[in-house]
Amino acid sequence: MVFKVARVETAPFDGQKPGTSGLRKKVKVFLQPNYLQNFVQSTFNALSAEKVRGATLVVSGDGRYFSKDAIQIIIKMAAANGVRRIWVGQNGLLSTPAVSAVIRERVGSDGSRASGAFILTASHNPGGPHEDFGIKYNMENGGPAPEAITDKIFENTKTIKEYLIAEGLPNVDISLIGVTNFEGPDGPFDVDVFNSASDYVKLMKSIFDFQSIKKLLSSPKFTFCYDALHGVAGAYAKRIFVEELGAQESSLMNCVPKEDFGGGHPDPNLTYAKELVARMGLGKSGTQGEPPEFGAAADGDADRNMILGKRFFVTPSDSVAIIAANAVQTIPYFSGGLKGVARSMPTSAALDVVAKHLNLKFFEVPTGWKFFGNLMDAELCSICGEESFGTGSDHIREKDGIWAVLAWLSILAYKNKNSLSDEKLVTVEDIVRQHWAVYGRHYYTRYDYENVDAGAAKELMAYLVKLQSDLTEVNNIVKGIRSDVATIVHADEFEYKDPVDGSVSKHQGIRYLFEDGSRLVFRLSGTGSEGATIRLYIEQYEKDPSKTGRDSQEALAPLVETALKLSKMKEFTGRSAPTVIT
Repeated sequence: MVFKVARVETAPFDGQKPGTSGLRKKVKVFLQPNYLQNFVQSTFNALSAEKVRGATLVVSGDGRYFSKDAIQIIIKMAAANGVRRIWVGQNGLLSTPAVSAVIRERVGSDGSRASGAFILTASHNPGGPHEDFGIKYNMENGGPAPEAITDKIFENTKTIKEYLIAEGLPNVDISLIGVTNFEGPDGPFDVDVFNSASDYVKLMKSIFDFQSIKKLLSSPKFTFCYDALHGVAGAYAKRIFVEELGAQESSLMNCVPKEDFGGGHPDPNLTYAKELVARMGLGKSGTQGEPPEFGAAADGDADRNMILGKRFFVTPSDSVAIIAANAVQTIPYFSGGLKGVARSMPTSAALDVVAKHLNLKFFEVPTGWKFFGNLMDAELCSICGEESFGTGSDHIREKDGIWAVLAWLSILAYKNKNSLSDEKLVTVEDIVRQHWAVYGRHYYTRYDYENVDAGAAKELMAYLVKLQSDLTEVNNIVKGIRSDVATIVHADEFEYKDPVDGSVSKHQGIRYLFEDGSRLVFRLSGTGSEGATIRLYIEQYEKDPSKTGRDSQEALAPLVETALKLSKMKEFTGRSAPTVIT
């Protein structure tokens, strides 16, 4: 049966601008006739011919509502645009890190390799008929499309007049593993449905010492739990933690992927991972029984992670610093040493101190994983992270939630290799406190004001930029608010010149830097689907070992008050409290 190529007339939609993580909108927006088709065709048109005609592309995602319909539409459009074959994870499920791994590592039975991917995800945003959907394109290095491509996609969406789609091509059953063959005007077209976990698990086993982690997880003294928040991490959790590493199946929570994430918000933080937080002894009410030694959670597409010890939260900024400090000893992949480390600008400077201590190359980049990808492709960076629960390495070109969990389990296994028979284990909290004793502690918090009126958010940011023109005046205001905070010595809008390609990224966040190493950072975030999100980052550095054990919110209280009053947060936004505090 030969399919035909139909050219369908269409007209542009406003606002199809892909952000740092693709195009994210409410499902109802994507359900408009031709909305998804316009974006997909605009993407094909933005790519060079050899990346489309005769190419192999991956199409999968986090399984959220509308994914299965979207996959069938993209398959038909790919066929019409001359793509040779499409790879789909079984049931349309592939985590974002697994897509990156598949692009980089998988070889088809005919020797084919993928040159790109459509990933269907809105990451940590809720799913369901009334919630969010998203689509992004990743390149042949496994990383997100660079700005040159996303800008071209956006320009194409503004002028699109038609899209191509295959007529007479039936829906493919993506629940069954195997290859389905079709014939089109340009010759054969195949859809290959494969096991979602195999390539990713193989890669993880080449990075970590699974035997030492298995020894830790099989010790009756070490207890463990993992919460996938009903996201795509559930497609990997049983295979990795139970089948490969010997954890109890009862240690897995919410590990069945659901289109609406079980009605929850698949964002691994202290606010939304309520069940895990309670189980780890960090809930508002008392716990039922003794909490496990180690707990972790993932977001919808499994690229983010949260690490918890018994009654102890590890900040993402500390997490990447601790992984970097211990990687060479504990993770075989890094045994030859680290090429360098990097963090996003709003992330705390804990990693900077490790880099200085270990004499490593260090980079501070804007928010967006593609900046790390450039450094990795140039072999300048091995480990990187961002405060928004993203940690990763150069094994792929996306952040990787399960990788971060395995990194922590590797450190715990190494620290406990001689103490599994002793009375007391070295705990997550012990490891963090030992790290603070050596490197100092960066007290850190983030305030998120979600769905703020976009106009008010812009006014607040403009006001903060204007203030920066006169540091003397700023310091007078600050001292009027709190006399016990340090003097501001530098204030700017963060700008980044990429050392690899020379590109310049401007307006990447407003910074106020204090002489004691403390920082206030204000950013508008582009990951929500409605309104604006203002993120406020507050950081206080403490080198004195006798002062590294304080409660974080108490230690940060003077700077928090300073930030809120200096920015006139309440006056501009009408909000007396943030939506989320991390």
